[in-house]
Amino acid sequence: MGEILFLAHRIPFPPDRGDKIRSHHVLKALARLAPVHVATFADDEQDHRFEADLAALSASYRLVRRRKRLPVAGLEALATGKPLSIAAFHDSRLERYVRNVLAQRDISVIYIFSGQMAQYVPNGYRGRVVADLVDVDSAKFEAYATKSHGIRSWMERREGYLLQAEEARIAGASDVTLLISKAEAALLHARLSDPAARVCAMGNGMDSVWFDPALVTPEPRMTACGAPRLIFTGQMDYAPNIEAVMRAIDRIMPLVREACPQASLHVVGRNPPAVLQARGGRDGIEVWGRVEDVRPWLAAADIALVPLEIARGVQNKVLEAMAMALPVVLSPGSATGIDAQDGRDFAIAQSDAELAGAVVALAHDPARARAMGMAAREWIVGHAAWDAALAQLPGYLGFEGSEDMSDAA
Repeated sequence: MGEILFLAHRIPFPPDRGDKIRSHHVLKALARLAPVHVATFADDEQDHRFEADLAALSASYRLVRRRKRLPVAGLEALATGKPLSIAAFHDSRLERYVRNVLAQRDISVIYIFSGQMAQYVPNGYRGRVVADLVDVDSAKFEAYATKSHGIRSWMERREGYLLQAEEARIAGASDVTLLISKAEAALLHARLSDPAARVCAMGNGMDSVWFDPALVTPEPRMTACGAPRLIFTGQMDYAPNIEAVMRAIDRIMPLVREACPQASLHVVGRNPPAVLQARGGRDGIEVWGRVEDVRPWLAAADIALVPLEIARGVQNKVLEAMAMALPVVLSPGSATGIDAQDGRDFAIAQSDAELAGAVVALAHDPARARAMGMAAREWIVGHAAWDAALAQLPGYLGFEGSEDMSDAA
C-alpha cells in the first residue's frame, strides 16, 4: 500500500456546496487510509482561509489561486481543440507539483475528483487511477444547448461533444470511474464505446448530527418575513440554480401567493447574479447571498422548494433540507438518486401549477407538513450516512483484497 495523490478542481474546504461536500468527505476518508498529497485550486481569497485545514489532512499539498479569465480559457480551448472547462483548469504550477510528487513519493493511487483534473495524470503512470466524475457533465452541456440560442448554444454543444470524448478517454484510462448515482453511472456507461470500462456508483452521504434542527436557532431576519417561508439554497452563480430560482420567482410564487398572499421565497447561496439580486425585496422574494451557516436559514423555513429543470446526480440541497426536517417540494430531476418515498418523505411535482399546488397543500396542512419533515429526517438518519456512502472506497482504491461491484452500471 503506497500513498495517494488527490487531484481536485476546488479546495475541499469549507464543505458548503455540492462538489466541496463530496470532495471534503472523500479526502477525509483517503487520509484515513494512507498519506495523501493534494493538488487543488482556490477560487477566491475566502478559499485561502482554509489552507490550514487542507494542510492538516495532507502529507503535502499545492493550493493555486485560479485566475485564468474565461475569455483567455476560451481562446485556449479553441486553439487546442479542448473543452473550455479543461482549458480553464490548466495550470503549469500544478503540473510541476504533480510531476515532483510522482518522482519523489511512492504514489500507488491517483484519485481524480472531477473530470477537469484528469489532464494532470501523466502518460505512462503505472499506478491505479480512480476517476470520480460525480456527474456526466457532457449531458449537462447538451441540455444547456437546447435551452440556449446563437453562439451560446454553439459553444455549449461544442462543450458537450468534446466532454463526451474526454469522459470516454478518462473512463478508458482509469481502473474505475465513479458517478454519484446509479442513474448517472448507467448514463455514462451507455455513452461509452468501450463496454469493458468499469463504471460504478458511489453516492453522497449526509451528516445528520450537524444538520439537526434541534441544535439550531432559526435565523431571525428570515422568521420576520411572511409565511409560509420557502427556501432555495445553493451556489447561485450556477446556471441550473439560477434557472430554477427564476422559475420559482416568475412562474411558481405568483400561483402560491394567490392562495397564500404573505408567502415568501428566500434564496440563500453565494454569488447571486445581478438578475437575481434585482428581484429581491419585492413580491415576497428575498435574496440573501452568501451566509456563514445555512442551517439557521433552513431552520427558519417552512418548506424547501427545489424546481430544478436541469439536474445531474444527487442534490445536496435536498438532502440538507430533509436532514433539517423540512418538507421538500421538488421536481422529478431534483429527486434523482434519492430513494425516499414520494408523498411521505418529500413531494414530487412536475409542472409549475403542480409544484405550487404541493406548496399550498402543505402550507394549509401544518400537521402533514410536520409529519413529512420528520419522515424526511428519519430517512436521512437511516439511509444517508457518509460511512455507508464511502464503504466501498478502499476497494476501488485497491486497498482491499476485492471490490464489491454490486453498484456497477
